[in-house]
Amino acid sequence: MSKRIAIVGGGYVGAELAKSLEGKADVTLIEPHSHFVHAPAMIRAVVDPLILDRALIPYDSLLKQGKILQARAESVDATGVTLESGERVDADYIVIATGSNNAVPFKPNTGGIDALRADNARIHGMLSSAKSVAIVGAGAVGTELAGEIAHYMPETKVTLISSEPSLFPDQPKALARGLLRKLQAAGVNLVFGAKAENLESLTEPYAGTLRLSNGDSITADLIFPAVGSRAVSGILETLPGAVKSSANRIKTDAWLRPSDLPNVFAAGDVADAGDAMTIVATSRQLPWLTKLLQALVGGAKLEDQKPYKPWKKAPLLVPLGPKKGNSFFVLFTAGDFLTRLVKGKDLFLTQRNKFFDRAS
Repeated sequence: MSKRIAIVGGGYVGAELAKSLEGKADVTLIEPHSHFVHAPAMIRAVVDPLILDRALIPYDSLLKQGKILQARAESVDATGVTLESGERVDADYIVIATGSNNAVPFKPNTGGIDALRADNARIHGMLSSAKSVAIVGAGAVGTELAGEIAHYMPETKVTLISSEPSLFPDQPKALARGLLRKLQAAGVNLVFGAKAENLESLTEPYAGTLRLSNGDSITADLIFPAVGSRAVSGILETLPGAVKSSANRIKTDAWLRPSDLPNVFAAGDVADAGDAMTIVATSRQLPWLTKLLQALVGGAKLEDQKPYKPWKKAPLLVPLGPKKGNSFFVLFTAGDFLTRLVKGKDLFLTQRNKFFDRAS
């Protein structure tokens, strides 16, 4: 009898893992939404909603042999997954890849894909009429959003606020310097070393006045909270031996196990395995986990498999609209040409639609 693998979460790791394992095991992918949300394109979709349809990709054609359940997982144990409906999905191995949350309209809220489309239209309308925008948080989302607005809406006054002393302080200085120079040339005002003390919402943009820890205040027609993602880890928190770390992530052992249950694994943003919470960083887990599960399905012992090793420093690609940006490719940093070629021009939309067997 074929081994059964249940994967909870159809994001980057979950969807690719399901596709790579179907045919080698009895695979069930459990995902509450009808469409895959291609996160890199959702930032640009705020200023250019015409790309939204390409960024929201139906799951219908993902698997040819495996099963996709559009359902929300309620709990997990050593023998399978219980859905909110009460239905059980029995499994020999379970992978939790529930991802992370971010402010709308970058990721869906509990309302699902229809609500995400409505949020995108509503916030694009607010942005189109705004003369001034403040972005709180200068990580990848905040920095890319500033660059997109500056490119597509150059008449809009953009202020990017960071509590850090510089852009991407943990990355090579050449990356931060290049991004800073290009943002400033595009007219973006950058504020470093200041926290927003009265941020009214972490979940969606609003109009108002920010009071900063440096004593300044900034009034904007639209304030975007971009202070970082938080893992969706509720399904793991009650498992025996589970330990929460920063941003709601769950610590894993050397084989990506988040608890004392030997057949339950975690991957992607929800797993604190030493990787950053970016698509590129957690993508390193995918080939390792695929190989591990194939070995286990074939009867191998887990302890005989090589432990997972995270990136020492993962690549980071930061486009500032479709033409400019800077990237770190492990061995070197790159500017506009490579950033545009690899990510900025198409945002992996063609590649991602092809992966889902959908014409793009």
